[in-house]
Amino acid sequence: MAPATVRRSPYKDFLQPALQRRFATASLFVLAIAYLQALILANWSSLLWSWFPLGPTGFRAVAFFFCGILIIVLRISQYHPGLRTSDSGVHTFFRYAPKLETIETLLTYTLSAFVFSFIYLWSLPDKSGLELITYFTADRARLNEKPLFLITHLVLLGVYQALLHLFKDVDRLSLGVARPQNQNGDKKPEEGDASLQVRRFRDQLPAMLVYTVNQSVVGILISSAVYPLTVRGPIWKTTLVFLRPIYNLPRSNMVPASLPFSMSALLRCFFVSLLLMFAWTAANTAFSLFLVKHPLKNGKPLTSDSKDPNGSLLNGLKNKKLSIKCFAMWELAFIARDFPDRRKAIYEDIDRKDGPMWSQVYKICLDILKSMETSMDAYTAPPIPPAPATTDAAPEQQQKVRTTDPPRDEAIFQPVPQRKGLRNQVEKAVNQAALAPGQASQLSPAAKKAVESAKQQLLKIQKDTTGSDDTQGLFKDLALKVLHSAAGWPFRQHYRRRVAHAVLGAPYGEPSLYVNAACALSGLAVHSLREDKYGHVQRDVAAVIRALTGVVKKLEGFGEKLGTHWTDVGGERECPEVEEVLGALRDALGRLVEAFGPYARDLRLSLGDMRLAREAAGMVGGEGEMAEVGRGGR
Repeated sequence: MAPATVRRSPYKDFLQPALQRRFATASLFVLAIAYLQALILANWSSLLWSWFPLGPTGFRAVAFFFCGILIIVLRISQYHPGLRTSDSGVHTFFRYAPKLETIETLLTYTLSAFVFSFIYLWSLPDKSGLELITYFTADRARLNEKPLFLITHLVLLGVYQALLHLFKDVDRLSLGVARPQNQNGDKKPEEGDASLQVRRFRDQLPAMLVYTVNQSVVGILISSAVYPLTVRGPIWKTTLVFLRPIYNLPRSNMVPASLPFSMSALLRCFFVSLLLMFAWTAANTAFSLFLVKHPLKNGKPLTSDSKDPNGSLLNGLKNKKLSIKCFAMWELAFIARDFPDRRKAIYEDIDRKDGPMWSQVYKICLDILKSMETSMDAYTAPPIPPAPATTDAAPEQQQKVRTTDPPRDEAIFQPVPQRKGLRNQVEKAVNQAALAPGQASQLSPAAKKAVESAKQQLLKIQKDTTGSDDTQGLFKDLALKVLHSAAGWPFRQHYRRRVAHAVLGAPYGEPSLYVNAACALSGLAVHSLREDKYGHVQRDVAAVIRALTGVVKKLEGFGEKLGTHWTDVGGERECPEVEEVLGALRDALGRLVEAFGPYARDLRLSLGDMRLAREAAGMVGGEGEMAEVGRGGR
């Protein structure tokens, strides 16, 4: 039991140091890659200064490390657990494109590419052909366009990668789950083990190299098309303005007649693209791997070093920030599975201010699981009708008696003579529609004839094209053709996106939060049979089983009830994220039924409750169900 005078340390006091250690590990990988790239570009005429860290190679490595660490810093500022939940790509675009994070991503990638390009040009020998200024004679200086194209190419590559970064939501962290051990009791290898993470990074090197080559080729194609058509002239003129005070350059701003697309220049651009793309890919991969290590420190939960471990864990579970709550729930699932001392501390902590530790954990986990029901109800609820613009407080209130005559509504100016013709009749009809809606049209016979002729022409064109005079059908056919094409992908409302949005909530939905909540709740309940000496957990087991049964049934029914949207031309009805949550709920319910089935009557669980729980858990009836019936009969 925790004393009342002990200060409860916030959960972030233990999570942030752990994340900083993981950030340092990812940074070491980026530094190692930067030093390797510096060695590749080193001048090997000297065996010492070609690799010595306190020389040109070391300076080059630090500069390359700066380009890679910018991506790590970007990931730290924008990382989030959970996938972006929305019904379609268009909804996602309009939700996230106007945000400041979009500009930050573009600036980070372009700055990294700009610095990398100058460091690369500085590392080249004098006769490489990429000098910024070339001399035809002793005093005739000319601006060389090839280095300008290389710098522009890398900046355009940065813009392309920033857009790809936003499109793929690279900032998402896929957190793990603490699933129960297998039946023979053997421990599974932990996904967060440091050596395992290093091996996973090593195993992904071939895929990283293939991705780097593909994106470098795409970058060359984009730059070759964009550079001469859009930015060549402005870049050439701007560079001349900055260099004329330093060099004796011609006064003419005319762009060279030939493009800088020689074979050597393109090969140089491709090579430097490989170096830069691999640095970016390695930084993103290292961050995504090392930041999702399990919430343990030296083989113990993160909050083990706290003066009040249970209080710090509760602080994380109640935190409003999704990332902190997910890590705290992940730690709770580990405690429920692997740490009997911490489990006993949860069972025996009964003198807390807001109630016993188990009661608070039980309520938090159930609220998280039931929030899926709330999200589904909110998603399927009809839209709230708009409130009336004006409301009369007393509609039947008697009006005041007027003592004077009302003002006359008469024209006081001489009427403007009306012109006749089709234009005048159309203006008159528009005014009548705006001032007196609902009245019949007052078009002249000539205007009516023109409108009817246009309508007949439109119907004739449609009938010749589609063979039908259904106007709505024509537009729907055109929309379906667009949706079947690649351009229609952003407008499709896929079943997977809609179910994830409805079940996991918005704007982000993290499946591991619900999986770990189910695993922690069932694990603590099952282990309480041997470790809860006060017997507080058994009072809530029936409520847990009924709640999990209701959530599973509603999830199953919602997936079957939700129809396929007409824009979902693929028609695939599967959602791996929600299926993972549903599978975890079934497993948790199955463990509870197996553990507490013999004590169903003592827990005041009826035969109907157990039957529904078994059906929801996907358990086969047979002997187990017959035994349950027999116990109920006795």
